[in-house]
Amino acid sequence: MVDWSAMDFEQPDDFAVIRTEVRRLCDKYGNEYWRGLEPDRYPEEFVADLTRHGWLAALIPEQYGGGGLSLAGASVILEEIAASGGNPSACHAQMYVMGTLLRHGSDEQKEHYLPQVADGRKRLQAFGVTEPAAGSETTRITTRAERDGDVYRINGQKIWTSRALYSDLMILLARTTPIDEVEHRLDGLSVFIVEMRDDSGELIPGLRIDPIDTWMNHNTTQVFFDDVEIPASSLIGVEGNGFRQILDGMNAERILIAAECIGDGTFFLERASQYANEREVFGRPIGQNQGVAFPLAKAYAQLQAADLMRWKAASLFDAGKSCGAEANMSKLLASEASWAAGNAALDAHGGYGFAAEYDIERKLRETRLYQVAPINNNLVLAFVAEKCLGLPKSY
Repeated sequence: MVDWSAMDFEQPDDFAVIRTEVRRLCDKYGNEYWRGLEPDRYPEEFVADLTRHGWLAALIPEQYGGGGLSLAGASVILEEIAASGGNPSACHAQMYVMGTLLRHGSDEQKEHYLPQVADGRKRLQAFGVTEPAAGSETTRITTRAERDGDVYRINGQKIWTSRALYSDLMILLARTTPIDEVEHRLDGLSVFIVEMRDDSGELIPGLRIDPIDTWMNHNTTQVFFDDVEIPASSLIGVEGNGFRQILDGMNAERILIAAECIGDGTFFLERASQYANEREVFGRPIGQNQGVAFPLAKAYAQLQAADLMRWKAASLFDAGKSCGAEANMSKLLASEASWAAGNAALDAHGGYGFAAEYDIERKLRETRLYQVAPINNNLVLAFVAEKCLGLPKSY
């Protein structure tokens, strides 16, 4: 049995400092700022300010000019952005792709790229994995990277590659051996760091990026590769072992997304509680009615439970231990909790919940994404059923 009395549920003191400083920066960009970006403008000013203050370099080791934070510490940054009413999706990729580069990149790659990412000379925002025909079945991707002497030639297409238009670098998963030539479906995939722009800032030859209009402001795109040449030195880790290497980035992504959802849920509950205390109908605050209070209270309980799984997953990741199940469950629980909090907040506000000036509908659109991405919650349940409960594989 777990000795719960021996567990420390208190967060380190420096996390409180992170919360205070990040919230102070976010206060410069109120909800009016985020509202003004609708439907698809990139928050250039906010991202630049985060970079200047070192927050986007949080996971980069100090020796490369970064903050040297743990994933748990970095998750606090994104949580606070969301809790303030902002949209952390504008910058979270620069954090979660670090798992792959830091753990599997060569010394030369880290020495070359990380200082430039840390000080903002280059943005590492794009994570090229998903493809139109493969979807969540990552091992079925067909984008090819073929070795030709000192270069790889890349051909194929990626979709839902968010922020590619605002990135200088991309972590790319591509097939280096056709799937019908490998013994195991996880083999034959490789990871690359791709310099997407030349010295003048233009996209490199053969690379095309098309934006996709979506329900929320997520700056997502599809990316086309037509004989794109990259140096052979762009390969991260071992050729053919890319799927396993990229899992570090995926697990980090799920944990950080969970933290964002915790922040979203906090935003909803704070707004709804304030409104329910102030809004009077039939001579009393609407929060006195159980029909308003109970959904908010239940969402709060869900959010607290999800938060515990987030901290467990982050602590395992930072310790270098296996955390696939915990990372997936943290994303599942947090995305469902934030959606419950958002719905309860919308109901509490009534018609005003649909008014743009209250920001509930905007944040509800933003947080709904995370039941589908970066992995659908049904696939999380299938994973947990198989890996944790020993049930037959369903996919």
